[in-house]
Amino acid sequence: MSLVDIRGLGVKAGGRQILHDVTFRMDPGEIVTVVGPNGSGKSTLLRCIVGAVRPQSGSVKLKPGLRIGYVPQKLHIDPTLPITARRFLGLPHPVADDAAQQALDASGAGHLGGHQMADLSGGQFQRVLLARALLTRPDLLILDEATQGMDQPGSAEFYRQIEKVRAELGCAVLMVSHELHVVMAASDRVVCLNGHVCCEGAPEHVASAPEYRALFGTGTQGALALYRHEHTHSHDHDHSHGHDHAHDHDHGHKHGHEHAN
Repeated sequence: MSLVDIRGLGVKAGGRQILHDVTFRMDPGEIVTVVGPNGSGKSTLLRCIVGAVRPQSGSVKLKPGLRIGYVPQKLHIDPTLPITARRFLGLPHPVADDAAQQALDASGAGHLGGHQMADLSGGQFQRVLLARALLTRPDLLILDEATQGMDQPGSAEFYRQIEKVRAELGCAVLMVSHELHVVMAASDRVVCLNGHVCCEGAPEHVASAPEYRALFGTGTQGALALYRHEHTHSHDHDHSHGHDHAHDHDHGHKHGHEHAN
């Protein structure tokens, strides 16, 4: 049974049709990325799934008892507020120390429990938000542009962590992102959204689809090919070496692009 089954979804806001006739599903254990230009309805789709937006037409069916973990695009915490990552995980409901540490470990933030939230880097902060989302041991983990503001190596590292989470917890992952080359490489399936579903399928299929190229051009395919190559070897590299590879993006993008056409 699908975790999420959306059929003929239509959403209007402010007199504008944001989504129309969107059919979409999430199956257990898969990683799906939704890509699309600004204003294409990506975040609205997520809000429909979590119940924050009520559609005007169509249906949104969730598997009974579905547990959802949500990592927002960003969360503002007053920098003068003295709160550690561990205490943050216990708001608004207390969390046992073991459960908190397990979630921090799973998100790659196991050493950050005693750190002040205000002192964390952008990447560290997002990992703590990820840990918070993992506390419920979700069946479906939703990430809404969770790496916005990170540099490319940081983003790549974060999405590698997401793949580990999927492997360890067995949860499905639904991601929305602008970082096409990084996110598509981590995905089983990509859905290209622009008010409706333009195309969907395996990353290589979508990257070469005319509808996708009309929205994003052809350049991302070269970057995708580069990152896929890196990605297959990433587990053989130490941490710093993997970052060096990610920094080679500009050179590799050009090289990959020549071969992509």
